[in-house]
Amino acid sequence: MTTLQQQARALGDPTRHAIFSLISESDRALGVSELTDRFALNHNAIRQHLARLVDADLVVERKAPPVGRGRPPFEYVINPVAKDQWGNNGPYEQLSHLLAEIITTGQTPEEVGRRAADRLRVATPSGDVVADIGVAMARQGFDPEIREVDGGVDMVLHNCPFATTAIDARDTVCSLHLGIAEGLVEGTDVHVEELVARDPARAECCLRIRVGAPEQDGTGGSAGSGRLTLQRPAS
Repeated sequence: MTTLQQQARALGDPTRHAIFSLISESDRALGVSELTDRFALNHNAIRQHLARLVDADLVVERKAPPVGRGRPPFEYVINPVAKDQWGNNGPYEQLSHLLAEIITTGQTPEEVGRRAADRLRVATPSGDVVADIGVAMARQGFDPEIREVDGGVDMVLHNCPFATTAIDARDTVCSLHLGIAEGLVEGTDVHVEELVARDPARAECCLRIRVGAPEQDGTGGSAGSGRLTLQRPAS
């Protein structure tokens, strides 16, 4: 059975996501030759991308109607379930909207991230808060792994969908991620304690989610937000 994590990995490649989007937007099936012309790649490269999308149940491969002699070629259409789950906005298009919101509103990345969580959360909650957060993170391309620890879970993010931007603007991008996580847990019995942000090129960041209300801050009020710890990338 294909998981959201497998689909997130398949769509993590920008070219593959662009192929997925083109097939999704088309009102008819597309063949390898059409995709080759559109992306200026050779047939083998296109076929490899399509194979990953097919294996992840994102697109469906079928034989085209026969025309003349010879075997009919394959053509590709979107898997309707995948279209409903993933839509057409790639990770960098999402990031551009969030960065524009930071600039136009003057709000902090964390504040913008919290508000963005409303459109990123699962439409139908399962009742398992942590699992729903994992699904929301998987849909964004983070490839999360949930590890149970005392008092909650550590959610290890095996992929950074914004890695190239995060290398140059770690504080902004990681603060957005922290805010999104905080927004996803709002109104639940868990809170985000910390986001340990590691080298974006290698990912493996850790989102620490704990059960219960956050600790009180130094003024006697609720801490309200998690910590962001930026670890220095390995040289």
